[in-house]
Order: sequence, then C-alpha cells, then structure tokens
Amino acid sequence: MKAYIFRRLIISLPLLVAISFITFLFIQLAPGDYFDTLRLNPQISPETIKLYESQYHLDKPWIIQYLYWLKNILRLDLGYSFTQKNLVSKVIKSRLGNTLLLSLSSLLFTWFIAIPLGIFCAVKQYRFWDKLFSGLSFVGLSLPSFFLAILLLFFASASGLLPTGGMRSANFEELNISMKILDILRHLLIPTVVVSLGVISSLQRIMRGNMLEVLRQRYILTARAKGLPERRILYIHALKNAINPLITIFGYHLSDILSGAALTEIICNWPGLGSVMLTAVRGQDIYLVMGTMLMGGIMLIVGNLIADILLAISDPRIRYD
Repeated sequence: MKAYIFRRLIISLPLLVAISFITFLFIQLAPGDYFDTLRLNPQISPETIKLYESQYHLDKPWIIQYLYWLKNILRLDLGYSFTQKNLVSKVIKSRLGNTLLLSLSSLLFTWFIAIPLGIFCAVKQYRFWDKLFSGLSFVGLSLPSFFLAILLLFFASASGLLPTGGMRSANFEELNISMKILDILRHLLIPTVVVSLGVISSLQRIMRGNMLEVLRQRYILTARAKGLPERRILYIHALKNAINPLITIFGYHLSDILSGAALTEIICNWPGLGSVMLTAVRGQDIYLVMGTMLMGGIMLIVGNLIADILLAISDPRIRYD
C-alpha cells in the first residue's frame, strides 16, 4: 500500500501540470483580460497598465506566461490577485479553511444520511416508505440548488430560527468558545443542506439499487438459512459488498464540492473559496483562477487516493500490487 500511494503521488505531478496547462490555455482563448476593465478607467494611465503587464510577464506570448507561472509555482509563489488586491496564497489561505469546513460538513451530512436511507429503502422495497423516499429523491435531484437556498433563507428570515447568511454573528467575538461553535454550526446548516441535498438523493438511489442486488445473492440466502440475525446479514455481509461502488464516488464528491458550492456560497454569503473562484473567472483574474484550479486538482487527487485506500480496507479482495 505504501508503494502504491507513493506511485500515485508521483503520477499526480504530471497530472496537475496537464490540468494547469489546459486551464491556462482556456483562459487565454477567452476574449479580453483583466486589464481591459482598467483601460476604461480614465484615472489609470496606459503606462501604468503596461508596467503591470511587464511586471507579471503578461505582455509576452501565453506559453511564456505559463512557463513563468510554472517556475513560480516551484518556488511556492502563486502570483498576485488583481481583483482581490492581494497575493493569491493569502487569498486562498483566508478562504480555504471555510471551504474545507463546508466540505467536511457536507460529506458527513451526505453519507450519514444517504447510506442508512438507501439500506432502509432496500429493506422496505415497494412499500410506503420506499415509495415516499424514492419520490423525495426525484424532487431532490430536480430541485435547483440556488432555488433551495433562497427558499431556506426565506424560511430562516420569516421564522428567525436560523441566520440568513454569513459565517458568524455580529457579536461573535463576545461569545465564549462553546457559543462560538454553536454560532458557526447555525450558520453552517443552510449551506450544508443546500450542497448535500442533490448528492443525498443520488447516493440514496445508488445505495438502494446496490443493496437490492446484493440481497439477491446466494450467500445472503445461505446466511438466512443458517439463522443469522437479519441485522447482521444487512450490516455485516451485505453492506460490505454494496458500499464498494459508493466509495469510488467518494473521491469525485470531494472535488465536486469546490465547484458545486460556489453558487451556494454566494447566495448564503459564505466566505469560501468557491465564491472567490467564480469572481476570479468572471473578472479574468488569471493567477487567482490558476490558484483555485490547483486547489481543486489537489482535492480531486487526494479524494480519489483516499477512496482507493478505503476501498482496499473495505474489500480484502482488492490488492494494489
């Protein structure tokens, strides 16, 4: 396993380079750049714009710009964000923790609900509860996340039970540690539900189908014939085989949160990396786009590596030799 992890980490380096190259190419293919907006400002002289372009090598061909960026990455220099007026590393550092908090909350909320719900629906196949949750899953899959966010924020505003946006209350610094944690959790609830609902609906249906397929296997029939408790059959024998495909999906889910949470972060005013990434793309802030893309690529690689390790732990038949 150690040798496999080492090989995966080595392979991930050229993969990140390829992802960054394609991203940089697409940014260059888009018409205009960030300095086009500065040229419309009469208070900024053309000489100032040329000075910026020369300082960051943006007056050179795009392939030379990319090589300069790659050289700076080797020195852990992510460049300068023109829209945020700060170093890209500081912008990402200030927002990354908030995004990881939302990602972890969404992961836990999604998987701790989708897996038991899928098992429950498989056991209650074609009964009332199975039909009810199957119908709700279709609603969850078809409901746009931004519309759900607006509905929940309206409910929070009308009822006063939950905050209507942000990450902290105005009197956050005056609270003790336990109240600070509770305050963040209250602010975290709405964006977590919005990001997780569609994924829960999808995973619940996948888990239900996998569980039904496994429960039809002969070894399950043999276990029941031996008189084993139904709970042991479900959660020991059947679940270990039914959950394998979902572990593979886990790796992609980790990276999807970064892009999927962007609109939710904007609507819920959550200070995360997704909203910064969307602002950077719209403003053609090239170095901030590349920095956030790099973080998304790393999350994708780490997520898939964790999924492969969990898959080997879950299924002893899998060996990475």
